[in-house]
Amino acid sequence: MNQPCFHCHLPVPAGQDFPIRYRQRTEQACCAGCQAVAQTIIDSGLGDYYQHRTDGQQKAEALPAELLQQIALYDSDKLQQSFVRHEDGAVREATLMLEGITCAACVWLNEQHVRQLPGVLGVDINYSSHRARVRWDNSQLQLSQILHAIAEIGYRAHPYDSARQEAAQQRERKQALNRLWVAGLSMMQVMMYAVPIYMAPEGDIEPQWLWILHWASFVLTLPVVLYSAVPFYRATWRDLKTRRVGMDTPVTIGILTAFFASLWALLHKVEHGVYFDSVSMFIFLLLGGRYLESMARRKTGEATERLVKLVPAFVHQLDGWPHSHETREVAAANVEPGAQLLIKPGETVPCDGRILDGHSSVDEALLTGESTPIRKDAGDTVIAGSVNQTSPLVLSVTQTGSDTRLAGIVRLLDQAMAEKPQLAKLADRFAAWFVALLLLAAAGTYLGWSLLDSPQHALWITVAVLVVSCPCALSLATPAALTAATGHLAQIGVLTTRGHALETLAKISDVVFDKTGTLTHGRMQLLATQEAAHAEPTPAIVLAAALEQSSEHPIARALSAAAHDAPLPTVSALRNQPGRGVEGSIAGQCWRLGQPDFVAELSGAAPQPALPATATVVALGDARGIKAWFAVGDQLRDSATALIGRLQAQGLRVHLLSGDAKLAVATLAAELGIAHYRAGATPEDKLAYVSQLQQGGARVLMLGDGVNDAPVLARADVSLAMGGGTDVARASGDMVLMGDDIAQLSGALALARRTMRIIRQNLLWAAVYNLVALPLAIAGHVTPWLASLGMAASSLLVVSNALRLVKRSK
Repeated sequence: MNQPCFHCHLPVPAGQDFPIRYRQRTEQACCAGCQAVAQTIIDSGLGDYYQHRTDGQQKAEALPAELLQQIALYDSDKLQQSFVRHEDGAVREATLMLEGITCAACVWLNEQHVRQLPGVLGVDINYSSHRARVRWDNSQLQLSQILHAIAEIGYRAHPYDSARQEAAQQRERKQALNRLWVAGLSMMQVMMYAVPIYMAPEGDIEPQWLWILHWASFVLTLPVVLYSAVPFYRATWRDLKTRRVGMDTPVTIGILTAFFASLWALLHKVEHGVYFDSVSMFIFLLLGGRYLESMARRKTGEATERLVKLVPAFVHQLDGWPHSHETREVAAANVEPGAQLLIKPGETVPCDGRILDGHSSVDEALLTGESTPIRKDAGDTVIAGSVNQTSPLVLSVTQTGSDTRLAGIVRLLDQAMAEKPQLAKLADRFAAWFVALLLLAAAGTYLGWSLLDSPQHALWITVAVLVVSCPCALSLATPAALTAATGHLAQIGVLTTRGHALETLAKISDVVFDKTGTLTHGRMQLLATQEAAHAEPTPAIVLAAALEQSSEHPIARALSAAAHDAPLPTVSALRNQPGRGVEGSIAGQCWRLGQPDFVAELSGAAPQPALPATATVVALGDARGIKAWFAVGDQLRDSATALIGRLQAQGLRVHLLSGDAKLAVATLAAELGIAHYRAGATPEDKLAYVSQLQQGGARVLMLGDGVNDAPVLARADVSLAMGGGTDVARASGDMVLMGDDIAQLSGALALARRTMRIIRQNLLWAAVYNLVALPLAIAGHVTPWLASLGMAASSLLVVSNALRLVKRSK
């Protein structure tokens, strides 16, 4: 038989000589491609890959010229728009999909190989989705060089394509179903032979027919053991290669022990030692449980994939608008900032942009969790992934591809999924110890029953012990619940970006709010208007908007917005007095707008009416007197008062930190019923305040939105950044509130606590099940097929319990 190729495990053709130098010995490759790939891996100092991999690689081919040309095209900025994000300077980040990944060692190899490239700042590969995030300095390294380096070690990388990813997942599901189908068909046929043997009285079946039935059972069980059970063998081999025992180790030992013991009994005609029916049955039950479990786990992770698939493949681009309304269909990936698009009712917005024409309602539920459609008019912004509902909109594109807000959400979710929470790590460690103890218990069971009864009887009791207490439920208890809860939070507009956030959120004792942009909207608005007794034919707000129409000052924008696009009178002789106000002539009458004392110089002094203490007061008047007073300020969010009340009712201490003046902060704190507050706080003051709370034993949740909040967001036990805040604040937050509706905090807290309850329920169930099932199996009261049924049911119960977190609360 020909020697297998060191790289791909295919036979080496006779007469071929492609040597590979590996650890002081020479190995053979089947072709020049495998030789080049293997030597590249070894020369890069990554030879450990061949020690830890569990499957042979695909046959490597020399890189064809066509592929090299295609890779070079990816350096085009235009082509990179759809999947590459530009950061500060020359730093870029790409989302890629890898082909050829067969095991965890492949992930390790690609990460280590790419990290060695000069200019690569980071690379993370998700083993379950084969999606890679690569950050690099484009001034030192081109994307084509990264793709070429990956191709050199036998893999292929290309821009992430959700359709291709879905096709790969469908292939995996189809293969799992095929294995399940083979096991189920075999189990049914083997049971047809086994039932008569069990039911017939002793000696009723003649020996020659009895052994024919046993041989038929062996033939039908063979494909189950050699094909259907392969996933268990692969997982066990991978664990053993890394010198650890995993969940599938006792299952593999049980399957092979039962099969070869039955084969030995068949060959030696030991009448009561043949249990091929049990082998095929518990493989079928295990595969069935794993398949249902994978379906349930996939459902919990649907949030990310739904977001990835939101952007349509094609869009309607307007050429020559507004002079022409003709459209042409183009690929969404080719749309550039500044282009005009027509978004028809029912279509998904493909890019971030600003509405040029039209008014409609837009559904942003999948992005922000806000179920009520939002009215959009000309001048408003829309985000990629939202759905236009009622009328056509003309959109000017501002951000495309990886720069859109939707792409940022997907990156945050990927980051969260890549991190493993502390609870999950603890459960995995405990499960590994449990497997080791289980193997010792199985060995002791076999020795004990061999002395008490017979080796044949002891063998089947040992198989039941190995299978019944497989720690699948224990290892699934925490990650299944956390994944389900993370998906639910994404649905309501709260993104979890750190692995520890949910478990920490459930334990908080203090909630610290920033003021501007968090409890308030963070933008100037007209809060109140008080007009003088004498009336004017033109409303006061329209006169004020006319005087401020050319100003970009926040107060000017607030007054202009309050006029609601009303027709404005003509203003002449407009003069600006910096820091005081503006003066202009309307219909031959001189008007002033600004500080009350500035206006009083023209209009005469007048008593100021009662207006909100925290607002900036602006007066409007002419020579006849002051016509109106406007209170302009930052408005409290509608849900703030109710949220603070709910938090305090739950026994949480609420704090307010702000850099604003003491009067404004004290007034807001009194309005909300917040006893603990600090005004004029610098970023250092905020950091010291939270640190002092933590030193007193508090578990602190911090909410903020600005650059000055980034240090304290990073310092808090768990932090929630506002989605409309700065990039720095979002990067520092453990969670991000995409819709800026702080009322969702109450739901997130409730879900976090519910998640911890379900995790405790799952862990309790897994512990109780093993404490009950293991002694029963050791005592000989559980058959192998019943053990496999119990193990599958235990895992499904844990996952089903976790799926309760997926349901969106009404």
